[in-house]
Amino acid sequence: MMVALTQQAPADVLANVAAIGASAVVILVVVLRSRRPERGAAEFFTAGRGFTATQNGMALTGGYLSAATFLGVAGAIAVYGYDGLLLAVAALVAWLVALLLVGEWTRNTGRTTLGDVIAFRLRDRAVRKAVAAATLLITILLLVVQIAAVGGMASLLLGIGSDNRFLQSVVIACVGAVVIGCVLAGGMRGITWVQILKANLLVVTGAVLAAWVLGRYGFDGSALLGAAVANSPHAGEQLLAPGLQFGSGALAKLDFLSLAIAAVLGPASMPHVVMRFYTVADGPTARRSVAWAIWLVGTFLLLVIVIGFGAAALVGAQTVLAAPGASNSAVPLLAHRLGGAPLLGLVAAAVFTTVLGVATGMLIAAATSFSRDLYGTRRNHAELGVARVAVVVVGVVATAGAVLVNGQNVAVLLALALAVAASANLPSLVYALFWREFNTTGALCGIYGGTALSLLLVVFSPAATGTPSSMLPGLDIAVFPLANPGLVAIPAAFLLAAVGTWVGQRDDMAKRRFAEMEVRAVTGAEPPDDDEPEPDR
Repeated sequence: MMVALTQQAPADVLANVAAIGASAVVILVVVLRSRRPERGAAEFFTAGRGFTATQNGMALTGGYLSAATFLGVAGAIAVYGYDGLLLAVAALVAWLVALLLVGEWTRNTGRTTLGDVIAFRLRDRAVRKAVAAATLLITILLLVVQIAAVGGMASLLLGIGSDNRFLQSVVIACVGAVVIGCVLAGGMRGITWVQILKANLLVVTGAVLAAWVLGRYGFDGSALLGAAVANSPHAGEQLLAPGLQFGSGALAKLDFLSLAIAAVLGPASMPHVVMRFYTVADGPTARRSVAWAIWLVGTFLLLVIVIGFGAAALVGAQTVLAAPGASNSAVPLLAHRLGGAPLLGLVAAAVFTTVLGVATGMLIAAATSFSRDLYGTRRNHAELGVARVAVVVVGVVATAGAVLVNGQNVAVLLALALAVAASANLPSLVYALFWREFNTTGALCGIYGGTALSLLLVVFSPAATGTPSSMLPGLDIAVFPLANPGLVAIPAAFLLAAVGTWVGQRDDMAKRRFAEMEVRAVTGAEPPDDDEPEPDR
């Protein structure tokens, strides 16, 4: 019978600390060796656009595959089986949508941020400020998810009990401080190399775990599924049928559809993913980056499915849910069950690097949008100074939020953040790229209306209050029946942007710029210079 990780021997705890410490040292060395501070703002925000397709493809993978993907999805599969597997499928489909629908188009029409893309059409300071505000909110929500994943993981690795919230909070605060330090020290170049390192380490770790699991069952997938069913607390083969997590009634099906919509459309609106396309020299390089990223992400998600069912078979849902971090603990519990402290140390290093790789990318996206879109400076030193202050402020706020949601399933939290992201940014981004009539009023209605509506629905949903698994279980104001607002908020945001366009003032300049934008998006012609003056209308 497996010894609980919260009762690890001191030697095992020291081994885990050593693994995390070693990965932190490697990351610090990578960040410091990649620094080129003398090149100014362009270096800090886009790394001088000097990365190859292979490097950027791996960095795209590193920026997209998060702790929520690794820990949350694998944990959901271990506990809920089929329903958790659907999260992995949604993650792959979402990646294809993000890369093929908006990835290269935004790279060809923008310079650094989503605000650049939309403002290319509308040339209005109010639009830039709206996009920046939405980007900051989305980034903070996503950062909270990533850093929160460390709480339960650290409790397992360091032998901290699930009732010791103070020590978990201290660990989360330390991780947040490391994230802030990496961004300040390395900029986009350092972050890119951390993401490349993270992608390789994550795929290798996933391959080792999946091969070890399959080896226990003679590399027979049917035997693995049979063992997972046999070890499940649910009757019969319910683990392999839909309904364990989302239920089987009409409302439950709507809730799952809402989650799927948010999970598929959200990544296309994530600022840190779109920003990765600005680190390559041209459109063809961005296109080759996409091919690399699709293969790497697809391979890893297949490994996660094996790992999730391996945790169900070898650890069990009840053990997973009883551990600190609940379902987020499935992967470390499985690693300890298979290979003891050495394999757990490898997982610890991979998760720590994962959190840093994704969180640093999100943080620099927020800082870039704040300095360029919200603050509005184009002076090199002022821009860098504002960006660094934004890094600290956003990082501190996100770390505080991660302390508050510690213990929640990070995959569910990620889905909520994706719903807000898709509601806030996606309508304006899609309309700016593909609708000639789109104007400033439509953009402002879509951004502000979509953001407000999605947040309001989250606050009054069962995800926030009213159930034992809610973020605030002691409060009940859940008048909106769906746990995820995507089904309502995302279409409503598109409608708000369309209505705003129809009732807003006709914008002939935006129409003329649409033709130019279309040419740039298709051909990859060089976008305007970073320092091009922009009217403040």
